[in-house]
Amino acid sequence: FATAGVDAPRLIDAIAQVAPSRLSGFSVQGLTNTAWAYAKMGVDAPRLFDAIADAALSRLGEFDANGVASMAWAFACVDWKEPRLFVALADACAERVSTTLSDDGLSALHRASLHFRLEWPDQRFPLSHCDETLRAAAVRELRHEARPSEFQRDLAATLDRLGWTHVFEHVTSEGLSLDMARPETKRGFEAAGPWHFSRDVSSMRYSESGATRFEARLLRRLGWDVVSVPFYEWAALEGASEKEAYIRTKVASRPRQQLSRRS
Repeated sequence: FATAGVDAPRLIDAIAQVAPSRLSGFSVQGLTNTAWAYAKMGVDAPRLFDAIADAALSRLGEFDANGVASMAWAFACVDWKEPRLFVALADACAERVSTTLSDDGLSALHRASLHFRLEWPDQRFPLSHCDETLRAAAVRELRHEARPSEFQRDLAATLDRLGWTHVFEHVTSEGLSLDMARPETKRGFEAAGPWHFSRDVSSMRYSESGATRFEARLLRRLGWDVVSVPFYEWAALEGASEKEAYIRTKVASRPRQQLSRRS
């Protein structure tokens, strides 16, 4: 479900209710996959995550480095408020950051590190000495995945017509990306494509994924004001005038997102 972007709330909630009492039978890969999937979908399952956290802490020695990284990302994604778990996970892979972790794993740890530093600025993250290694891997991942869509280019062109000059495909100094950005004022637009959402199989309604909300939360905490433009709303617009009117409406209640060339 998480990988396919499909949401079946009744089934997913039912699994979340049953799973905590059965985690003793899960492999560490099963624990990691469950945490990752529920975090990526953005399911509110505090009892499940409490149980996974306890299980992970008691079995840290069984995880490989990439499993630890995925687990750290999952708990950062759900905005976990207990620093002890992140410290334990970081300690568990501290000596393997530069040897066995893939760029995907390093990028996941980078997001977890950002979450930790923003949530607990007075505490030291055990991997702080690896900040540049983690950030560099996150940037490599972003550049590897960078394939601007027609939607992104169309939104960028619309912003240009409205006088909102910007940097296309901007990567921040912290290693996060925005589709269109004004770095000097920390304002941006995001062309939220299908991968940003999950879709309820019953109602067919779209909802932002947990991963999308996590990225948005990190950017917000770093001082960015980002307007998200869902692909399904954009697809319903016809012609340049409708698209420009849509953008004007989107930013009307956001003083920082002025559309004049002087802003």
